[in-house]
Amino acid sequence: MVGILLVTHNGLGDSFLDCVRHVLGEAPRNLKVMTVLTGDDPQQKLVEGQTLIKQLDTGGGVLILADIFGATPSNIARQLCHAEHVIGVAGINLPMLLRVACSPGKTLPELAQIAVEGGRECIVYMNASH
Repeated sequence: MVGILLVTHNGLGDSFLDCVRHVLGEAPRNLKVMTVLTGDDPQQKLVEGQTLIKQLDTGGGVLILADIFGATPSNIARQLCHAEHVIGVAGINLPMLLRVACSPGKTLPELAQIAVEGGRECIVYMNASH
């Protein structure tokens, strides 16, 4: 099973985890959160992320989902993606995360593709004129 690591600003990752728990009834065992706060040392967060990846990788690899591309959490996540069997996707949203959490039998590359497609497909206009 592929591990999933959320790397986000402040409490955003924990909020996503709460939403997944609400929708699915429980949090997947293969999902962990790494919060990056304003005063955090990026090097220490990198070490923390490496530790979390080791915990999450049970042989299928780890998918990292970060919030804003180019911000500190995604920059840390990008460095973590240099490890073997790690793929990162930035721009996390709840539909993306739910699709990933509901696809436990997929490979790491398949799960990364599901994340990207799920994130894009669920951004839609809600008014009738579009």
